[in-house]
Amino acid sequence: MNFELTENQQMIAKMIQDFGEKEIKPDMMKWDETQEFPVEVFRKLGELGLMGVLVPEEYGGSGLGYMEYVTTISEVSKICGSIGLSLAAHNSLCTGHIQQFGNEEQKKNWLPKLASGEWIGAWGLTEPGTGSDAMRMKCTAVEDGDDWVINGTKCWITNGKSGNIVVVLVRTGELLDSHGITTFVIEHGTPGFSSGKKEDKLGMRASETVELIFDNCRVPKENVLGKTGEGFVQAMKVLDGGRISIAALALGIAKGAYEASVKYSKEREQFGRPISDFQGIAFKLADMATQIEAAELLTFQAADMKNRGEKVSKHSAFAKYYASEVSVRVATDAVQIYGGYGYTKEFPVEKYYRDSKLCTIGEGTSEIQKLVIAREILN
Repeated sequence: MNFELTENQQMIAKMIQDFGEKEIKPDMMKWDETQEFPVEVFRKLGELGLMGVLVPEEYGGSGLGYMEYVTTISEVSKICGSIGLSLAAHNSLCTGHIQQFGNEEQKKNWLPKLASGEWIGAWGLTEPGTGSDAMRMKCTAVEDGDDWVINGTKCWITNGKSGNIVVVLVRTGELLDSHGITTFVIEHGTPGFSSGKKEDKLGMRASETVELIFDNCRVPKENVLGKTGEGFVQAMKVLDGGRISIAALALGIAKGAYEASVKYSKEREQFGRPISDFQGIAFKLADMATQIEAAELLTFQAADMKNRGEKVSKHSAFAKYYASEVSVRVATDAVQIYGGYGYTKEFPVEKYYRDSKLCTIGEGTSEIQKLVIAREILN
């Protein structure tokens, strides 16, 4: 495995850094405070080709691989975790699910709009009573002529209100039947489909998180992805890639917090010396740098395996579990290095601190990652 960034990755990183300075940094704390989802930022990311990083060029995407995708998500998240999270959900979950399991007509219909940023995508699996226990979902669909009629709710859906389209997993068979769940693509504006409560979150506040409500929502059969009953199996495969996304998100947040800490430690003086001269601070920075390096290697290893078409369940769980926990530790130490200033909104690390925690929860908690890893190594 080559650890050097490719020319494509270097160009993407520079492009995102320039974009972030102009389009994200000036307003990101305002968006955080008001929980505003900056739709226009995502339209502009689409113009840069970052809303369809993995989508083949024939469907309007950039046609790149997972190495470039990890670079994209981590570089955006180094600036703002909220933008990174929504970008990841759009790319790997909604768009990725259609790309992986849609037929040719479905791909031609939806992928170009998603890849261009004209449309923003969401993905719905979780329900109020079924987080990690997805097999007990209560949102159901029944056949009625040429349609399916969906009733129920989904929650914790990223991009669920401002998004134009959602890929949603719904029970069409018996409870606890892994072949009793089906995937539907539903466009906003479909009668019976609406957005409900928007969550007031600790962090990632500019990334929209809402409830989805289906009330006799009639969806044509041609909107089913794959075959009836394949949804759960599809979702597990999609989440393998999604875990790499969250690892990249966590990695970017950790890098942002670390780089801010190094800069501050050289500028802040106590007892007539920069605080970086003191072992207590220097050792924290050393730990942060080491853990970030390890998280990055795990994440790029999983991305490389994904590119080569190998089974990545274990390694994407490695990356997601470790990188997300590292993100929390690094952000916590960053606040400590800043001291009282780190506890205020005038300095960047309090936002990294708040944003980091979601990485240990979303797309499978740390505990679920350990369960996946344990099953893989014991089988």
